[in-house]
Amino acid sequence: MTYQRRLLTLILIDSLIVLSSIYVSHYILVPRERPGFVIGVSSLVLFFGHHFFANRYKLYKRVWKYASVGELISVFKGVTFSILLALLIQLILVQELYYRAMIITWMMHIIFIGGVRFSWRLYRDSYVATDQTNKKKALIVGAGAAGTMIARQLKHNPNVEIYPVAFIDDDPTKQRLEILGLPVVGGREKIEETVKVLGIQNIIIAIPSLSKKSLNGIVEECNKTRAKAQIVPMLEDLMTGKIAVSDVRDVQVEDLLGREPVELDTDAIEQYIQGNVILVTGAGGSIGSEVCRQVSKFSPKTVILLGHGENSIHSIELELKGNNVHHIEYITEIADVQDRDKMFSIMAKHQPQVVFHAAAHKHVPLMERNPEEAVKNNIMGTKNVADAADTHRVQTFVMISTDKAVNPPNVMGATKRLAEMIIQDLDKRSATRFVAVRFGNVLGSRGSVIPLFKEQIKKGGPVTVTDPEMKRYFMTIPEASRLVLQAGALAQGGEIFVLDMGEPVKIVDLAKNLIKLSGYTEEEIPIRFTGIRPGEKLFEELLNENEVHDHQVYPKIYIGKTSNLYIEEIHEVIENVHMETQELKKRLLDLANNRVEVKKKLVSVMK
Repeated sequence: MTYQRRLLTLILIDSLIVLSSIYVSHYILVPRERPGFVIGVSSLVLFFGHHFFANRYKLYKRVWKYASVGELISVFKGVTFSILLALLIQLILVQELYYRAMIITWMMHIIFIGGVRFSWRLYRDSYVATDQTNKKKALIVGAGAAGTMIARQLKHNPNVEIYPVAFIDDDPTKQRLEILGLPVVGGREKIEETVKVLGIQNIIIAIPSLSKKSLNGIVEECNKTRAKAQIVPMLEDLMTGKIAVSDVRDVQVEDLLGREPVELDTDAIEQYIQGNVILVTGAGGSIGSEVCRQVSKFSPKTVILLGHGENSIHSIELELKGNNVHHIEYITEIADVQDRDKMFSIMAKHQPQVVFHAAAHKHVPLMERNPEEAVKNNIMGTKNVADAADTHRVQTFVMISTDKAVNPPNVMGATKRLAEMIIQDLDKRSATRFVAVRFGNVLGSRGSVIPLFKEQIKKGGPVTVTDPEMKRYFMTIPEASRLVLQAGALAQGGEIFVLDMGEPVKIVDLAKNLIKLSGYTEEEIPIRFTGIRPGEKLFEELLNENEVHDHQVYPKIYIGKTSNLYIEEIHEVIENVHMETQELKKRLLDLANNRVEVKKKLVSVMK
């Protein structure tokens, strides 16, 4: 039905109801008395008044097959105000109110005008998309707004393959009741039993505001069954109306590992980014590219995308330009941070106010086998970019570091720790504010263990874990990048910022979760332990015990104390970068950890 035909149909139906109802009311009250002048005038007032208020409350523009309480309130307002208008006219004309007739008329308007609209909804609910043949049974965890919305869409959408049969909710006031005709069978402890009794094939977790701890608890119960666990989008998507059946997705291991988000001081971030030139090294990498995305939200004038790999830089450039709502200028620079002259040339050319240094070699085993490359990229590269920033008076320099820089037993961690020392020393004599941001493993980044596990599961296993006691901290790429931006706003100079990352996660537990979420058992996809690789630790640290201040500088953000630096030793390593590999590895670890040889000459460099 076209809009015009639909509009004319509703106007005609409403007009017949409005014009006839007051006469019907009159005959109900005084069946033998003919309607007089006041009844006639009242019918005309009701006619024009109803159409005015119907237009005012958009009764002709609503999609009535989705009608709910909001539409009922609109009908109530439109009818009530038209009746009140008719009573006012009666009072003016004859100084008398035919209130009994008007009350009956009001009731008839509500019943018939509302009934015409809601009959479409009743028809849709009763006869449309109720065929459950060949559909999978779904259990919805969460009987709140999101769960109810999902249940309604699943019940009345013929194009989806699942059908809701029950709710799970921890709220005792909802248990043993029915919502949309579906029983609330109990709390999360009933998940396993309900799946068995009702033959559930899909479990939909419909609590967008769920904490990570609670989500882990629910998923743990789901993992006791063979049903497929799925989850609805985040709360902000629900609030903006983006949620739909098609948005329900499988629970991912990232959902279980990500921490509760830290609220950013957007005003402080905007103050040092908006309208400025921002340079990001390693802009094509996992962290660097996300930093570029986050920076772009704060309307910088220009973003310089600096990276060594042309394909990754080209990719992030296309993405950013395709979403360029703030009309930001994006400039690409294909360059290696080891090229000192090029770093100075780029700084001189663009004159950035802020530098985010994300370029680094990060793979521990690879750097164990190629220590000279770790030194050249992580130490010398950082020094090149930092010196160039100092010379060209960059306002803020933020280096992205790692938890592996704490008590490092490997070359990669040692080089990152020495890079921290370089910028801390430079901060003491520079107008630029130099800071470092230290965090743990990043979910979904290149080299992350999760893509490796997924690929192993896809091939049928086994999933390889180095040690059953291996633990790591985890955070998402967007969260890590937001921390980098917040650190720049908090920077006074010389700090090492660290995010409180909560409890570390056992890698073997991560592997088990991923196997179950992929729909397999550990018998089908076994876990094989391969032994700790060279340079690895069983667990990572974020700060030495002597590095932590007693107070937070921002919610969930700590600051490390500045170490006593002996930069001459670091320069000696840089100058002798071509020394033999084994000697280089030993010198790096000794210098970063302050071992026996260095202790003879220096106070602990880690204090």
